[in-house]
Amino acid sequence: MSSLKNIPVVTESRAPRSGEKYVTPQGFTAIKDGQKSRAADAPSARTGKPRWIMAPLAAGAGFNAVKGIVREHRLATVCEEAKCPNIGECWNAGTATIMLMGAVCTRACRFCAVDTGNPRGWLDEEEPENTARSVELMKLKYIVLTSVNRDDLPDGGAEHYAAAIRAIKRRTPEVAVEALTPDFQGVMRDVETVVDSGLDVFAQNVETVKRLTHPVRDPRAGYRQTLDVLAHAKRHCPPVLVKTSLMLGLGETTDELLATMDDLRAIGCDILTLGQYLRPTANHLPVERYVTPEQFLELRESALERGFLECVSGPMVRSSYRAERALAGNNCGIPAA
Repeated sequence: MSSLKNIPVVTESRAPRSGEKYVTPQGFTAIKDGQKSRAADAPSARTGKPRWIMAPLAAGAGFNAVKGIVREHRLATVCEEAKCPNIGECWNAGTATIMLMGAVCTRACRFCAVDTGNPRGWLDEEEPENTARSVELMKLKYIVLTSVNRDDLPDGGAEHYAAAIRAIKRRTPEVAVEALTPDFQGVMRDVETVVDSGLDVFAQNVETVKRLTHPVRDPRAGYRQTLDVLAHAKRHCPPVLVKTSLMLGLGETTDELLATMDDLRAIGCDILTLGQYLRPTANHLPVERYVTPEQFLELRESALERGFLECVSGPMVRSSYRAERALAGNNCGIPAA
């Protein structure tokens, strides 16, 4: 191994382990799973997950078909890169959340397992068309596009994002497109570039309550900055639905969650998702509590009372989970507790 900024760089052929720095095929360095290795936490009284934390196996014919399309078109998915527990369910249903602009993020949020580094301007210029072809092959009616943060690009990747959406709409105009975007450092002209591309839903995740924004999120992210981005998207194009997501179990209180709902409704947010934070590796923030299915349903009712069009709420919910069913009015078909 060589060393860079006191983190060893994996140079041999083996796959990097979580927390190790490695060299990507594009020639820049990144940290596997987004967080460098940390000293082990003190032993916790929690020795396992509760019975309601479960997900289908990542296997099956549908799973393999989606995996083949993703590999053929050199696409990254947040399902894989963020270690989403729902990958088995979603891929077997024939859908994936495509992650644009590569698999390396310029930020290092302490809940997220996406690799972090500086891509130094690298982009796959064929990605917008490859994405559109994949959506067509999957025969989707609804697609969620997300991306890493790309603070190394002058526009944060907004034009690349918009190009992918336009390519999808050219090939399959009937497909609804949801874009779960970065915050573009609060540069509203970049937000407008994405909103004006023909999307149907604009999303940017607030992730947690105001008090916990730091240390949960990267220092370059901000609670107010996310609210401002969402508000601007809604003002700029009122017909576009605006959406955000919160993770629970990081130490927030119910009063803080309700206050966050109020802040989101005040800026015109239409759809909210609530899900349990699950620690992706030992280098990430620990889980402070497991929220019960009953508590998730209570929070959903509180959100609907505040005027959200829908609040998809449950332990295994993620921001793009069953996104195409978000307006069905039945919590995306999640069974009652």
